[in-house]
Amino acid sequence: MAKFELKLPKMGESVAEATVTNWLKKVGDTIAMDEAVLEIATDKVDSEVPSEVSGTLVEILFNVDDVVQVGQTIAIIETDGGAVAAVPEVKTDVSVAVAEVTKTVEVAVEAVASADFSSSDKFYSPLVKNIAKEEGISLAELEAILGSGKDGRVTKEDVLKYIKSRASQSSVQSSVASAQPVVSTPNPQPVSVNGGDEIVEMDRMRKLISGYMVASVQTSAHVQSFIEVDVTNIVKWRDKVKNTFEKREGEKLTFTPIFMEAVAKALKDFPGMNISVDGEFIIKRKNINLGMAAALPNGNLIVPVIKNADQLNLVGMAKAVNDLGNRAKAGKLKPDDTQGGTYTVTNVGTFGSVFGTPIINQPQVGILALGAIRKVPAVIETPEGDFIGIRQKMFLSHSYDHRVVDGALGGSFVKRVAEYLEAFDPNREI
Repeated sequence: MAKFELKLPKMGESVAEATVTNWLKKVGDTIAMDEAVLEIATDKVDSEVPSEVSGTLVEILFNVDDVVQVGQTIAIIETDGGAVAAVPEVKTDVSVAVAEVTKTVEVAVEAVASADFSSSDKFYSPLVKNIAKEEGISLAELEAILGSGKDGRVTKEDVLKYIKSRASQSSVQSSVASAQPVVSTPNPQPVSVNGGDEIVEMDRMRKLISGYMVASVQTSAHVQSFIEVDVTNIVKWRDKVKNTFEKREGEKLTFTPIFMEAVAKALKDFPGMNISVDGEFIIKRKNINLGMAAALPNGNLIVPVIKNADQLNLVGMAKAVNDLGNRAKAGKLKPDDTQGGTYTVTNVGTFGSVFGTPIINQPQVGILALGAIRKVPAVIETPEGDFIGIRQKMFLSHSYDHRVVDGALGGSFVKRVAEYLEAFDPNREI
């Protein structure tokens, strides 16, 4: 017999720890290789930790709600000696049979180690990597497989399906796309009050959001500035190019990437908005990482981050917005996808709101709410005189931290965003 130490895997460059939320297995349970053992949470993203070996769970080292550091051992699994990467129990009276098993294990470990998958940020179990190596699957191919595990994790079944159908690319896309993630969500039991009202406990994410919002209001001195923007040129341009864009890029063109592009430009013009506060110190952020508030199907909110947004052209911005939005809805965001934001944008217009007063995402110092685009009568100035016309307009609502951002900066920033939007070239090439 041998023992394997199940460790908390790396989940992203900026993620150092996670909280145990649920054990899917108990001591004494039999575990298959690549089977989920427990659920963990990092801020707003939930994940599963799979077993890298098959065997029996003999020891659980952390309880629910305990915080675990990346690389720490969280459980011990006893194997029969034939599993990859098991930790052998050395005995003085090793028999020939056990020696043969140990040799087999060492060969398997060496085979997995020789495969060059270290450059990938994704987590792959030893079994998946070993199968990929034996079948000649490259890292690029492996990363292209859409996993059916939690957070898009590639499982043994996903790799086997890919191997079986890779002779036909269309078949590959069909089989992988049909795989659905398994999401285990606890359902708090409602309590009836006098046969009418019900008391339902908040889920974990709602509790986190509640704590964040209260802490932000108590931390920052919130001030708001509002400005109305004429986006007629943008609306007409999008209507003209959206079909061509989708055919060429395979992506839908929404208004969001256009607005995010303008925000990124304004942050470069006013770096004083791209800061964070740490006690009595101001941290000037080098990178412009835009948070994009997104509503989940269950009503909760999550903020995935577009890294280095100022370096993206409109096509790149559209792809980033769509990718994060789609993965947020499907529950496939990785912990690192929500880290490192320096400024946040939220689209309250999605729900018909004209404007709003959003709460700052700490430790950032500003957040911009995009209102609904409406057709309104407006005064149009021309060399021949003023007249009334129908224009497409929206409100920008800027909340900022008055501890470090005064009205001049907060107002100038949102005005610059408006200027970029109103100066949008209706003849712009895509």
